[in-house]
Amino acid sequence: MGIAERKERQKKEVHDSILDAAWKMVCEEGWQSMSIRKIADAIEYSVPVIYDHFENKEAILSEFNIRGFKLLGDNLKEAKSLHRKAALQLEAIAFAYWDFAFEHKEYYQLMYGLGMPSCESLTKVPELMAFIDVIHSTISALLHENDPEGANAWMKVHSFWSMLHGLVSINLMAPPASHLGLTPEEMNRMILNDFIKGFIKSLE
Repeated sequence: MGIAERKERQKKEVHDSILDAAWKMVCEEGWQSMSIRKIADAIEYSVPVIYDHFENKEAILSEFNIRGFKLLGDNLKEAKSLHRKAALQLEAIAFAYWDFAFEHKEYYQLMYGLGMPSCESLTKVPELMAFIDVIHSTISALLHENDPEGANAWMKVHSFWSMLHGLVSINLMAPPASHLGLTPEEMNRMILNDFIKGFIKSLE
């Protein structure tokens, strides 16, 4: 291995160690508590070394943000692929979104803690646009099946995303208590199922 290759490998190792340490902090203390100084101390490097790899704390968070949306997009694509009918695909997408939020709470809270992605960021970052495309293509197909000249698909995407994120956020902050012999998880599923059935009906 030549000198250039060795330096590149070492650079990547430091880059990865920075992200590993930062992610550990996010999981243990929350993303708000992460700092360049803490990362430098954790990997036993000086602060300037961190800045050689990332411009600031926001640049590190941005990388995790992109990773989170990519993982979400991949999960939605996989859920959609399990069905042929658009209505069933949209239902599967909703449950996959819900499962992602609770199985990857650190990612989800970071993704939305930085604010809902703007139209500009969606178009500039492929990972952000990818998961929206999964939802949009499915809603468009369902609308076309029932009313080719009807509702605006993008408006419906916004409604779907907003309501789904709202339900997730409420449950992340204050999970429902057990009721009528149902566990909180069973209650969550009933609420989500009621939402998605009603939404799909509004498109048909």
